Amino acid sequence: MQRSISDKAAPKLAFTIPEEGDAWLKEMTQRLKSRIPNNTYREDLLRTIHYEATRSGLDPQMVLGLIDVESSFHKYALSPAGARGFMQVMPFWPRNIGASDHNLFQLRTNLRYGCTILRHYINIEHGDLYRALGRYNGSLGQSNYPNLVLAAWRKK
Repeated sequence: MQRSISDKAAPKLAFTIPEEGDAWLKEMTQRLKSRIPNNTYREDLLRTIHYEATRSGLDPQMVLGLIDVESSFHKYALSPAGARGFMQVMPFWPRNIGASDHNLFQLRTNLRYGCTILRHYINIEHGDLYRALGRYNGSLGQSNYPNLVLAAWRKK
């Protein structure tokens, strides 16, 4: 996990055919327009989500669903438990797998940690996304959170 966090590659769309990447970005940009009005920021967010999700072996659409449920796409979301940013990453993670000075409200840092952590939980659960989502949310064994993320993924 530490190695995954330390990679500082610039985000880029990872499509075999560039036109598919352009079509995906155009479609997702339209879907998020009402939530994130600034086009440049919205495209940067989407490119970063796609890059970090793909890099971690996750479906970018599923990560979009998770972000929708976790933070409603609010960069500075802060939960009562202290989770931060788009993917609601707990502040102990940088101390455990990264560096204590990593800012979880920073776009790329938050998405890097969130995707890495979710991949870790999927590996622990031997590919069971439902259980991995429960672990991610701290609600393993309860169905509400995984169902919300899976519904957001399917719907949007």
